[in-house]
Amino acid sequence: MHAAARKFEVEFGLRRLTHGDKTARKWPKTGEKEKAERRGLVEPVRETLQRTVREAAAAAVSDADFFARLTASGVRVKQRIAPDGNVTGYSVAMPGDRDGGQQPVWFPGARLAPDLSLPRVRERWQSPMPVSAVATAEMWKEAERRVRAAAEQLGAGGLHEGAGDVAALGDLIVIAAVISPRLVRDQMKEAAFEFERASRVPGDRALEGQARGLYRESAHLLSQSAAAAGRNDAAAALGFLLALVTAIEAARRWHEAQEHRAQAVASGRAGRLLREAVEVTTGAGAARDYRPRPKRGPARSGATRRTAAAAGERPMTGVVQQALPQHARSILADPAWPVLSKRLADVERAGEDPVDVLAAVAARRELASADSVAEVLSWRLDGWRRHRSSTPASSGTGPSPTSAGGAGRSGPARKTGAPSPTRRMPGDEQNRSPKRAR
Repeated sequence: MHAAARKFEVEFGLRRLTHGDKTARKWPKTGEKEKAERRGLVEPVRETLQRTVREAAAAAVSDADFFARLTASGVRVKQRIAPDGNVTGYSVAMPGDRDGGQQPVWFPGARLAPDLSLPRVRERWQSPMPVSAVATAEMWKEAERRVRAAAEQLGAGGLHEGAGDVAALGDLIVIAAVISPRLVRDQMKEAAFEFERASRVPGDRALEGQARGLYRESAHLLSQSAAAAGRNDAAAALGFLLALVTAIEAARRWHEAQEHRAQAVASGRAGRLLREAVEVTTGAGAARDYRPRPKRGPARSGATRRTAAAAGERPMTGVVQQALPQHARSILADPAWPVLSKRLADVERAGEDPVDVLAAVAARRELASADSVAEVLSWRLDGWRRHRSSTPASSGTGPSPTSAGGAGRSGPARKTGAPSPTRRMPGDEQNRSPKRAR
C-alpha cells in the first residue's frame, strides 16, 4: 500500500511523502500529555528528558562524562550493567514522575530518540578529538573558521560519511544554542529542535569524516568555553552564526541530493531560524553603535515637525521611500510589509526617527541577497528593539560602521510579526512560552 501511494503521488502531482525511515523522534503519547496538564507542566516529561539527554550527549567526551552530566542536570539515571560489568544501556526519569503504583517512570535512551541509545551516544567519542587551546577572545572566530571549512567538506566522502557529518552538525547546533547570546537564544534553541530530524538519516554512518571531525572540535571548543561565552557578546558571535547558516544550507543540499525529504525540510526550517538570528544580531549591533543626528530647528525639506504618533496613525510608506529609495518599490509590494510597517511605528512611538533608524539597520549589512528585504529589515528592527529595551535610552558611542561578511538569505515572509514560540533547553522551563501547535 505504501508503494501504491507513492505511485499515486507522482501520477497526480500530489505532495510526495516518504516511507517511515525510523529516524523520527518519539512523540509523547496522549496519556503523557494529559498527565503533564494535570501536574501543571509546560510539556510532557518525555520531551524534557529528550532535550536533557541530547544536550549531555552533545557535550560529553566519555561514558563517565555523559552520566555525570545527566546527573548534574537533575534527572534520575539508571545504568544497565551486564554480568561482565560492562554498561550496556541506561534509562532516565524525572524526579517526582511516578506511575499509578508510585514507581518512577523510566525512559530508556532508545525510547526517547533513535540516536540516544547508548551505542549511538558512544559514537560521539569513539574517535580521538584533539583540540588545541584557544584564547577566550578568539573562541567564536576559531569555531567559525572550523565550521566554514567543514561546510565545504560535508558529504564529500559519500552517503555514509555525510550521515556522520550531519549528526555532528546537529550536536554543534545543540551546544551553540545552550551558550548563545541571550539576544538570539530563543531562535537558536528552536533551530536546534528543528534540525534534530535532519541530523538523523537511515543507514550506517562513517565516523571518520573530515567535516564530522571539524564539527565535533567546534562543539567541544564551545562547550569548554561555555563560561566565557556567558559574556553575551552577540557581535563576536555574528560570524559564527553566519557560518552555521552556511553549514545548514550545505546539509539541506546534501539531504536533497540523497532524497531525504523529511531531513531536507527540517534543515530548511532550521536555516530560516538561523538567518533570523543573524539579522536580529545585526539589528542589535546597529542599535549599539547608533548615534542620532543632532536635532535641528526646522523640519527637513518642507515636512511638518515629526512627533511621536500612535501605531497606525502615520503611514510609513514615506519613511521607506526616504530611507531606502532603491528598495522602496520591492518593500512596499512585499507580503512582509505590514510587519515592517508596525516595527517602524514602534520605533517612532519610542521617540526615535524611523528614517534614521531604518537607514542605520539597512546599512549594517547588504540586502541584495535577501529573498524578502522587508522581512530581513523586520528582523533587524526586532534586534534593534531588544537592544534598546535592555539598555538605558542614550546615544551610541560611535557612528554605525559598515558590516563585512556575506548575507544570510531569508525565506518566505512570516504571517505575524512576533517571534515564534520556542523549544527551550533544560533550565529554561519556567520562562517557556506555550507549546506550539504542530
